[in-house]
Amino acid sequence: MSRTQWAGQDQPVRPTDEEERLRELGYQPVLARRMGGFGNFAISFSVISVLSGCMTLYGFGLGTGGPAVMMWGWAGVGLFVLCVGLALAEVTSAYPTSGALYYMADRLGGRRWGWYTGWLNLLGLLGAIAGIDYGAALFTGAFLNLRFGFEPTPGSTFVIFLCILLLHAVLNLFGVRLVSVLNSISVWWHLTGVAVIVGALALVPDHHQSAGFVFTEFVNDTGWANPFYVAAIGLLLAQYTFSGYDASAHLSEETSNASVSAAKGIVRAIWVSWIAGFALLAGLTFAIQDYAGTQNSATGVPPAQILLDALGSGGATALLLVVIVAQLFCGNAEVAAASRMVFAFSRDNALPGSALWRKVSSRTQTPVPAVWLSVAVAALLAVPSLYSATAYGAVTAINVIGITPAYAIPIYLRLRAGKRFRPGPWSLGRWSRPVGWTAVVWVAGVTVLFCLPQKSPVTVDTMNYAVIALAVVLVLSTAWWYVARRSYGTPAPYGTAREQAEISEGIV
Repeated sequence: MSRTQWAGQDQPVRPTDEEERLRELGYQPVLARRMGGFGNFAISFSVISVLSGCMTLYGFGLGTGGPAVMMWGWAGVGLFVLCVGLALAEVTSAYPTSGALYYMADRLGGRRWGWYTGWLNLLGLLGAIAGIDYGAALFTGAFLNLRFGFEPTPGSTFVIFLCILLLHAVLNLFGVRLVSVLNSISVWWHLTGVAVIVGALALVPDHHQSAGFVFTEFVNDTGWANPFYVAAIGLLLAQYTFSGYDASAHLSEETSNASVSAAKGIVRAIWVSWIAGFALLAGLTFAIQDYAGTQNSATGVPPAQILLDALGSGGATALLLVVIVAQLFCGNAEVAAASRMVFAFSRDNALPGSALWRKVSSRTQTPVPAVWLSVAVAALLAVPSLYSATAYGAVTAINVIGITPAYAIPIYLRLRAGKRFRPGPWSLGRWSRPVGWTAVVWVAGVTVLFCLPQKSPVTVDTMNYAVIALAVVLVLSTAWWYVARRSYGTPAPYGTAREQAEISEGIV
């Protein structure tokens, strides 16, 4: 199998070759390779889920820069994230394993690089499950409010959240084929849902905001005086939504022709979401009838108030249901991705209790204990939402500052390796370095940005707890390193010792 061709000259790889490649990388295949190229794209597209991220954090965007930051921020962030995705896809093509980011970092930089990348990736994935499913619970509460007069409380929302987590755990236990089918349905559900919502908001209301309002109106309810700081913080909406596309890489061992399909899945998921998300944000913002009323909606969900004001109770209820189903698809895909990361990290003895978490069902070839651990930790991450109104924003920030640096580390190490890096069948060619460095610089900037406080004055209620979560994970992972360092390690690649020595020479 050729591993040095440029993008656009992909050579089809037989499924048996992917199993051989996995053995070359040091792993015995144990997962079922039942996912095709579209299914692999679909899982990343479902995890990005513009109907989850854009809708869930829309209220945050209304007060943190307002329409101007939401619209232009989406356009700009999407461009930079596409650079990250392109660079990450190139490395994924060379190392198509369930471990994904941490395996790449381990191979290109050494064991410690792999160790910390893995823990950051795991934090981000588990934070994403919590953020996505809690957002779905908020929207479910808003739906029940519109339909039955149900008054959402933190307690009732948390109960709904736990029920959604349980649903996703059960669905993931049936095997990757069901996950793939649901993700394929999810793609069309999302695209059709965005078209229906935008179309209804464009045609039904008698009043629409002006283009000047949608693209230039700046709103600052953060308490911070500096508009540039506020605009920067407002980028969280887009950056949070544009995360999770590493799911294609985590499902590599269950994808046919993964060396090409997983790379393409990452890139396609980003640019399709970029277009769909821009249309959705524009449709919502043009349809705002009462800005203050939208922010202070009795439903607890500003987009629900936009739908209610613009379309009436019946239309709002129907479209809210469309959004909720999309969010459920999204959360289910994220549980699949996170559980594969848990499985892979445990396979290399990185987690406490690894012997349990790496077990795979002989019937479904699914890592069952890893699925349960993923949803259990996600539930714990969302517990502070019972006590703090700002906790949900912290959970989403945990996702961003956990997973985003994990994207950049293998890209940086690939750049540092230079010609010692052996590309897979999908490569950026001469664009590899400029795209890669753009990705690394962008990730470094947003990682610092989202550790900063989002509200002023900074109190117990407005503190950005994401930075604390990040610090705790880094401290605990460092402490655990000294316990597990003798047992942790990715296997030596079969038959490629010289190649790996060349890659590692001078950079470990």
